[in-house]
Amino acid sequence: MEKILEEVLSRLPKDAKISDATFEGANIVIYTKNKEFFLDNNGVIREIVNEIKKRVELRPDPSLCHEVEESKVIIQSIIPKEAGADSILFDPQRSMVVIEADKPGLVIGKEGEILKEIRKKTLWVPLVRRTPSLKSQLIENINSILYENNDYRKKFLNKVGKRIYGEYLRGKKKEWVRVTILGGGREVGRSCLLLQTAESRIILDCGINAALEFGDLNAFPYLEAPEFNIHDIDAVILSHSHIDHCGLIPLLYKYGYTGPVYCTAPARDIAALLCLDLISIAAKEAEKALYSSGDVKDMVRHTICLDYEEVTDITPDIRITLYNAGHTLGSSLVHLHIGNGLHNLLYTGDFNYETSNLLAPAITKFPRLETMLIEGTYGLRENIPESRAEAEQELIDVVVKTVKRGGKILMPVLGVGRSQEIMIVLERVMREGLLERVPVFVAGMVWDITAIHTAYPDFFNNKVRKMIFHKDENPFMSDIFQRVKGQKEIAQTIEETGPCIILATSGMMVGGASVEFFKQLADNPKNSLVLTCFQGPGSLGRKLQEGDKEITFQEGDKHDRVKVAMEILSIRGFSGHSDYNQIISFIRHLSPRPKKIIINHGENISCLELASALHKMFRVETSAPKNLESIRLK
Repeated sequence: MEKILEEVLSRLPKDAKISDATFEGANIVIYTKNKEFFLDNNGVIREIVNEIKKRVELRPDPSLCHEVEESKVIIQSIIPKEAGADSILFDPQRSMVVIEADKPGLVIGKEGEILKEIRKKTLWVPLVRRTPSLKSQLIENINSILYENNDYRKKFLNKVGKRIYGEYLRGKKKEWVRVTILGGGREVGRSCLLLQTAESRIILDCGINAALEFGDLNAFPYLEAPEFNIHDIDAVILSHSHIDHCGLIPLLYKYGYTGPVYCTAPARDIAALLCLDLISIAAKEAEKALYSSGDVKDMVRHTICLDYEEVTDITPDIRITLYNAGHTLGSSLVHLHIGNGLHNLLYTGDFNYETSNLLAPAITKFPRLETMLIEGTYGLRENIPESRAEAEQELIDVVVKTVKRGGKILMPVLGVGRSQEIMIVLERVMREGLLERVPVFVAGMVWDITAIHTAYPDFFNNKVRKMIFHKDENPFMSDIFQRVKGQKEIAQTIEETGPCIILATSGMMVGGASVEFFKQLADNPKNSLVLTCFQGPGSLGRKLQEGDKEITFQEGDKHDRVKVAMEILSIRGFSGHSDYNQIISFIRHLSPRPKKIIINHGENISCLELASALHKMFRVETSAPKNLESIRLK
């Protein structure tokens, strides 16, 4: 495979005038100076793809492309005005132009006729994206980072490709596969796994335990383990963008990692936002940040985004496919095909086997599967919350009751997924008249993450996707939602507003806007606190769940005691995690069924009991390893 470029070039006609052949990760990109060959290669590229089973893309040499300003005018004249194509961004190094439009279908045209016309008249390769319903400054910043680093990205992706197609040592070394638990073993938080083969070293997630203090070493994965050497790591795979899975990835770049991160596009964007917020929280709490915004930028410019069910090589002996996990926007089940049929591993990350108000359920059909690493967050038989319909009714009841007595409802939420699902539920029940219309204040990062959600409607379930495609039906655009930001505006909101609902991060109340709101609302028995997500041990949310009636906040030498008189309610039915029954149903529907199941990401008793139950029920080998334990898979 190390001579794959030579193989591809040998199959091209002599008059193709190939100026360059390079890698973009696992993809092969051919640049031509022959205008006619670029516009119509008579199926040559398709034949090569069918033969070598790799993605090959043909692009014009940059010298062929028309001038940027001239091309922009041509593109604007071709695209119908009603398409709402307000942004046209050129990538000269790769001869590509990105067109953002309110109605992408009108830019593509029937059977792609408009895109073909753009190619023909400008000799650029056009890509089309949907304009987000809500403006996202973060997405604009990410696009700027990628644009400013075009030349670096091109060299980086070529370097990744050379590693993928480099000399494969299979046959020179005995093949084996093992996984080491660096974090998330019999605990929730700091998820991090090291997958090793004779050829490759892969990190699966790298997060922090958000319920613990910055200085607590138990908040971080065991990166000092002897198996871990940052200079040997070939790739990092991010299953989804919650801080306990992504929060430490920028630190890898700070310590010298220069390889790729693989994930979906929304996972990249939200992970970047959460990591930047982590820096901000450290500054507010007078703590030293784990890394800088420059390290977060490094993560972004080294990320390779994949679509669901897109198959790609990431090392000489590992091929990855991401599937919908149903947990949060862009969350993935990570399927790894190792060696030439040697072993197939599925890492679920966090997953939900249920159609939620936002997402479709996790996928259960795979080409091959021998071992599965599965979460055990709610692995106990008694961990069966109410249904989503029951949870919605419970939410309606507490809002009605609180509004009637003139109080405010504070809902600490996970910024990613849970908050957007709650927004959809509130918009619907108010629109249907099941709930009095009261203002819903969206604080902290919730608004920014919601804007990112509107940029990726294809990741939602069918119902929500259709709603977002029509602006007048888009639930996130409802006038019931009002954005608040900054501590001063938070205080003013509470003082000047009557009954209302407040959505604020963090969901475990370990920092962020939810804590600021709590301090001001806690002593009033008219108010309610509604917890909708898992509350980690040691978190403020867990303390309140367990009945603490006085909370002490320490800022430097100052101690601030807050008496808790507000009503406390936990609603678990909105969880993005599968409960015990859903885990069993997921495994029952898996095709094929794995021979070995490893449980992680769950408290000690949850992992052990789930491992025992699965062994008895499915007659498969199970284990629930502790941190620093290694398991040989093959």
